[in-house]
Amino acid sequence: MNVRRSAAALAVVGVLAAAAPATAAGPSPSPSPKVTVPSGLYGKGDPTYDGVWRQSLTLVAQRTLGYRPATGAVDWLTGQQCANGSFAAFRAAPAKPCDDKVTADTNSTAAAVQALAATGGRGAAVTKAVDWLKSVQNKDGGWSYFPGSPSDANSTSVVIGALAAAGTDPANVRKSGKSPYDALPAWAVPCDRDGGGALAFQPDKKGELVANADATAAGLLGALGKGFVAKAGKAPAKDACVAAGHPTREQVADNAGAYLAAAVAKSGHLRSTLPGAKDQPDFGNTADAVVALAADGRTEPARKAYAWLEKNAGQWAAQSGPAAYAQLILAAHAIGEQPGDFAGTSLVSSLNAQGPAPRMPSAEDGEHKAASEEKDSKTEVWWTVGVFLVAGIGIGFLLSGRKKRQP
Repeated sequence: MNVRRSAAALAVVGVLAAAAPATAAGPSPSPSPKVTVPSGLYGKGDPTYDGVWRQSLTLVAQRTLGYRPATGAVDWLTGQQCANGSFAAFRAAPAKPCDDKVTADTNSTAAAVQALAATGGRGAAVTKAVDWLKSVQNKDGGWSYFPGSPSDANSTSVVIGALAAAGTDPANVRKSGKSPYDALPAWAVPCDRDGGGALAFQPDKKGELVANADATAAGLLGALGKGFVAKAGKAPAKDACVAAGHPTREQVADNAGAYLAAAVAKSGHLRSTLPGAKDQPDFGNTADAVVALAADGRTEPARKAYAWLEKNAGQWAAQSGPAAYAQLILAAHAIGEQPGDFAGTSLVSSLNAQGPAPRMPSAEDGEHKAASEEKDSKTEVWWTVGVFLVAGIGIGFLLSGRKKRQP
């Protein structure tokens, strides 16, 4: 659920260099000479690899704060959808039909589902996107970044979040009899191994499971059936990893939480795990870890990680753009902190300044909605009464006719 999660998948297909600047504390990607940042899209960086992702996170964060996103911003995201329901990372010419050159992916599609479900009023687009996601599910019950590839923990988890946001129980979405909850345990590192409790992105070339903090945060939320937005859950019974031959999804989540809690115990943050990246703090994954830890009921380590972010992540967010601000807002929401005061900076104002201004519904809007609902309710009542009156009259005529025909 972050810039890094998208980058992790992109790294698999050999475009790590394009995504890496958005994850480190370096300069924000500059707009490509060939790509113009369209109106309605948040951020000024080149949207080629993350346009739909950052827009989706932005809209989800705004709705979580109670804002109504700008119509133009929602229209832009909806306009990125292909006719078959899928989304690509970015379509520079959305007026043209999607063809073989448009590479749709599950992460962008799942992120868009969560955003459009949150904004409301786009039910048809959400349904089409969910149908497409179901159509590209793998036989192990999971999903890959690009359809046709082996499943991975990150993609499977973000799709779980999309299904839940759309009102579909992920446990009921099956391929060859398996749901995504059957797939997640396959990436869980056994407790007695290095990185025990964590999740791997995928098995490595030797078939080994290597702990990955990004996949662990994603997998924890996925195992709990959560999406981008989560609040503090019930504390787990055990603080440490608990071995199980066939772990349930709840056990997968709790073991992942134990790993993340231990990982942030000393420094308060996670470190970069991207191949070739410098050994440095990972702001995006740390923000994700706050949400995941809170959802698993581990509020103390979640607050410690958030406190570290509050002291250190301001520059990263300013350089990285809307997705980073959205991540921090969702982290604050998960533990009940105020994103309007992030070490003296308002994450809310900073995010909203990245694109078209959203609107906070007023009391007048609430009164109008209530009046509208009351009117609709009264109309429904009178319509129902009318139906029964008509039905009563009809029955009366029938009975009258029967009486007249009787000898």
